[in-house]
Amino acid sequence: MRFRVRGRGARHPYLVRGAPQDPWGRFWTGLSVLVLVTAVGTFGYHRLGLTVGEALYQTVITITTVGYEEIGTVTDSYRVFTILLIMFGVGAALYTLSVLIESLFEGRLDDEIRRRRMQKQIDRLRDHVVLCGYGQVGRAIYRELTAEGRTVVVIDRSELDEEALPHTVVGEATDDDVLVAAGLQRASTLVLALDSDVDNLYIALTARSMRPSLFIVARSNSSSAEPKLRQAGVDRVVNTHEIGGSRMAALVLQPGVVEFLGVVMQAEELSVRLAETPVTAHGPFAGRALAACEIDESTGATVLAVRRDGSFVTSPPDDFVLAADDVLIALGTRDQLADLNSRAGV
Repeated sequence: MRFRVRGRGARHPYLVRGAPQDPWGRFWTGLSVLVLVTAVGTFGYHRLGLTVGEALYQTVITITTVGYEEIGTVTDSYRVFTILLIMFGVGAALYTLSVLIESLFEGRLDDEIRRRRMQKQIDRLRDHVVLCGYGQVGRAIYRELTAEGRTVVVIDRSELDEEALPHTVVGEATDDDVLVAAGLQRASTLVLALDSDVDNLYIALTARSMRPSLFIVARSNSSSAEPKLRQAGVDRVVNTHEIGGSRMAALVLQPGVVEFLGVVMQAEELSVRLAETPVTAHGPFAGRALAACEIDESTGATVLAVRRDGSFVTSPPDDFVLAADDVLIALGTRDQLADLNSRAGV
């Protein structure tokens, strides 16, 4: 459902099932009929002896039922023509006016109803992802997150497809009210995918002040912006240009390995995948050696590495003791990894 904050962005003609797709279509039809009736009335009065200016004036006061005195000599033909003009002209004028009023206010009413309905839906969201920016990078992020079943609220300054994006906030992500409308206070993650490093930095500062515990991932377009984003409180910074260049170089050097990793991480038809499992302080793995956890025997998943304090321990030995806040990097099927998360108490 779509929500507009502070009127930012272009208006969008919402489509309502069972209603015309173009709310102004009937207005233009009525206006065309009204112009035609005016032209016919002017022509008729001109043929009855009035000048063109007098004929147009007489037609307008007749259609609008102003009631001024008739111009020229009033004959029987004059009266009959006036009666017919009143019947068709007044009807066309009233129809056009009513459709104009309906077209002006119907869209606003629909927008208000949809805004209230959307706000109620977002107010019920918990642990969702707030995605700022829906360009090429943002679309790729949204596609990957929703494929894994995550709920994503998209913030963008432009109108977006409300059927493809059920939770959208239209506005500037640098506006505090827009972040609040997207449910930042209840979100688990904020993803900054805007083209501007300055905007990403500003939003990161704002979000960190609003939610000190929020996990923030930001896009960086230059290497000089990365340390600034980290100082602003961003947990992970991704330089899309460097990653793209590194991947292209790897495809030159080891194309088979890169393609396989891409398939493992993205292909839905492949049963084996990589995933991470956190070790919680009160979970069954904390304080125990890796062999004692019997992860491979009980779940079938293979632990490839353990992330601790920002670094990785690859191929950890059996006597490696797991600690709270460690993250297991495991390889397995979807069911095996789900079983691992269950055993870890996640």
